[in-house]
Amino acid sequence: MNFMNTLNLIGRTQALFARDLTHHEAELSQSVSASRFLVLGGAGSIGQAVVKEIFKRKPLKLHVVDLSENNLVELVRDIRSSFGYIDGDFKTFALDIGSVEYDAFFQADGGYDYVLNLSALKHVRSEKDTFTLMRMVQTNILNTEKTLKQAIRAGVKKYFCVSTDKAANPVNMMGASKRIMEMFLMRRSLEINISTARFANVAFSDGSLLHGFDQRIQKRQPIVAPNDVKRYFVTPQESGELCLMSCILGDNRDIFFPKLSEELHLITFAEIATHYLKLRGYEPVLCNSEDEARELAKTLPEQGKWPCLFAKSDTTGEKDFEEFFTENETLDMARFEKLGIVKNNAVFNDVLLNTFEQKITQMKANLSWTKEDIVRLFFELLPDFDYKDTGKYLDSKM
Repeated sequence: MNFMNTLNLIGRTQALFARDLTHHEAELSQSVSASRFLVLGGAGSIGQAVVKEIFKRKPLKLHVVDLSENNLVELVRDIRSSFGYIDGDFKTFALDIGSVEYDAFFQADGGYDYVLNLSALKHVRSEKDTFTLMRMVQTNILNTEKTLKQAIRAGVKKYFCVSTDKAANPVNMMGASKRIMEMFLMRRSLEINISTARFANVAFSDGSLLHGFDQRIQKRQPIVAPNDVKRYFVTPQESGELCLMSCILGDNRDIFFPKLSEELHLITFAEIATHYLKLRGYEPVLCNSEDEARELAKTLPEQGKWPCLFAKSDTTGEKDFEEFFTENETLDMARFEKLGIVKNNAVFNDVLLNTFEQKITQMKANLSWTKEDIVRLFFELLPDFDYKDTGKYLDSKM
């Protein structure tokens, strides 16, 4: 899916951050070309976009770490095909950030000016079982704390970590894990400059519903989407631009987010599905059940039509609306044209953060915990956490 097609599908005609990038390009390019970068989780959709934004500005060093060796291979092929080569040191490493192998890697080098952490469990569905939920805590919170401390010891200039719009007044465990991650970041901001970004859904990112549309077409399967959930979307390239601008241009403790405007508007997944099918040359045909949709998938494509099942969402963790900041946060809406900034003080409860970390560590050492145990810990840090478990999860749907 190319950039302009993606823009059209999400209801836009213009790149969101083009004017801000143009205004700050000299500063961005100068900083990147004189710096050494480590990108963690760099082979996911947002990670790849960030790596490309750094690479094309010719850094002195760019190391990329990710669990997926296949995605790393594709990233290298993509970069070589799109941008070619740089004089700087560009390497990829198939490593688990939580592993001793990663620790040895970082200790052997560690010569970085910027560490960008894009690794995350981002799906609301990951809270459906207690074991994946614990991995979410490890990935989104504890690995962030671990790599933060490593960066501090190594004298890293700046640590960037991606957050989510769902961290503002969270209603699901994924958003709450990112909100708690922000608290750990605030604590370490007394020892290292940090910045982060909350942004909208990334269109056609790996594992997203929109990415699933491509998979369903390839496998000749129905398109399924909620018709009552509206979301803001940015393109993968825009997600990379947002992260880079926060990393390079953000002050300590800044959280960057896209301003809500007529260029960035709400759109339902069902609307995007309809635009997508028409772009692919198919007429959407609405179905009343999964069985009907599966059956029609056998015959409709030859007629230039595609079966669709659009229905209301009733699963755990769906937020009624998106927000990038809360009413209690201080904002800077003047510095950039299309970017807002949450200006944070270093507010955190050291005792509660330490207790949280100790209790999670003990649960893992015992190899025994329940979802209720973890939810209870989340409420200790987030007493206003508006969490409702409906007992229904996306894995129970087509």
